[in-house]
Amino acid sequence: MINIAIGLGKNKKVLLAIEEASKNENLHIKIAKNDEELLKAVKDRNIHAVIRGSLKSSIIKDLKELNNLEAQESEGLDSSSNNFKSINRASYIKKDKKEFLLAPVGIDEGETIEQKVEIAIQSFEFIKKCGKVPKIAILAGGRKEDFGRNKKIDKTLQDSEKLTDLLEREIEKIRFNNYSNSYLKEKIDFNNEYSIKNYYILIEKAVAEGNNIIIAPDGISGNLIFRTLVLLNSYNSYGAIALGFNKVFIDTSREQSKDGYLRALKLAYKLANNQKIIN
Repeated sequence: MINIAIGLGKNKKVLLAIEEASKNENLHIKIAKNDEELLKAVKDRNIHAVIRGSLKSSIIKDLKELNNLEAQESEGLDSSSNNFKSINRASYIKKDKKEFLLAPVGIDEGETIEQKVEIAIQSFEFIKKCGKVPKIAILAGGRKEDFGRNKKIDKTLQDSEKLTDLLEREIEKIRFNNYSNSYLKEKIDFNNEYSIKNYYILIEKAVAEGNNIIIAPDGISGNLIFRTLVLLNSYNSYGAIALGFNKVFIDTSREQSKDGYLRALKLAYKLANNQKIIN
């Protein structure tokens, strides 16, 4: 039995999604009516996955604070440690045969190159856990030949090139360690190839070529891309997966439709089921 908790705020379409998802006899859904109840579900070992549902976004801050506390207690780390991994969100988006993680999507996320490296690596590891070959597309604010048009565009171009280079080196380190560390070998299998490519502003090409991880220049542009695809162009959102957290947590909009919450429940069920098998 998979136990999932989902938040219920003003948007009652969550209840319609629960009614539909409950047809799965191997799924039990618990309703959390406020942040306190949802955070309690996060801490409950008998709950396999948690979905924000239609509660306010303040739960994300609580989640990050809990992650910090757990890291301090279990590994003696604090938020200033180089080994500390923060929680980042990546939206799982799908339309027809096109599916990918889009990040950063929080307007306050991915502000530095280092943060985007961390998000990309967390996305990379997530895609590998799903049994797929990571294909990472890096985006910028213009084409490569647009360099020199203005300082803002120049910076996004320079940052995209630095990010591509840093990411290639960091993943090669993981690749190297993979051969001498049996745990990592089980966690990340490099028998299949992976790719990292700078597409600059050509997001349409990045999607058409089947990349399953798309890294936006920053959280604001990532959020705008998400809204354009999902709210205006009929792409399906399955929610934003909390990367770098030890439990399945899916962030959803408080204004989501019944079908949107149902997709999040189905994804949470699938991920929780996979996690139980791995553990």
